[in-house]
Amino acid sequence: MSIAYLLLGTNLGNKEENLRTAVKLLKKFGKVRKISSIYETEPWGFLDERNFFNMALCLETPLNPFELITEILKIEISIGRHRQAKQWVAREIDIDIIFFDDIIINEEHLTIPHPLAKNRKFVLVPLREIAGDFVHPVDKKSIIALLKECPDDSEVEMLRKPSFDSISLN
Repeated sequence: MSIAYLLLGTNLGNKEENLRTAVKLLKKFGKVRKISSIYETEPWGFLDERNFFNMALCLETPLNPFELITEILKIEISIGRHRQAKQWVAREIDIDIIFFDDIIINEEHLTIPHPLAKNRKFVLVPLREIAGDFVHPVDKKSIIALLKECPDDSEVEMLRKPSFDSISLN
């Protein structure tokens, strides 16, 4: 079994329902060990008046990173994600693999650790909540240390713990 740290984000439709559905579907591919609070964040990399809801989770999975990303892409489509030529756009759901154990992958369609994670508060703040001491396998710094050095000055506001009645960690 491996440990994957994922970041979920949404700024279209019923945002809490999008997150709830994504977590429920991810549970088919492993055990959700930890889940962060939901954070409201400004769009990053593009302008949009609709803020994102973001959350991090720790998934214990028997899948390898390539199998997991294949399933993640299917989940995104099932929730309504339509990939576009532009990299950063409004979306129903986005699920990124931030870390997968301490594996480093640099492939055309998969890069782990996520290459922009250390520059994004909306990634680091939820991760700090569930894995503050996790050490980035490339930078050799904890999430807490990376957050202190993060150049991103955008607002990341904790909304609440998820109230996902149908989602337990067991």
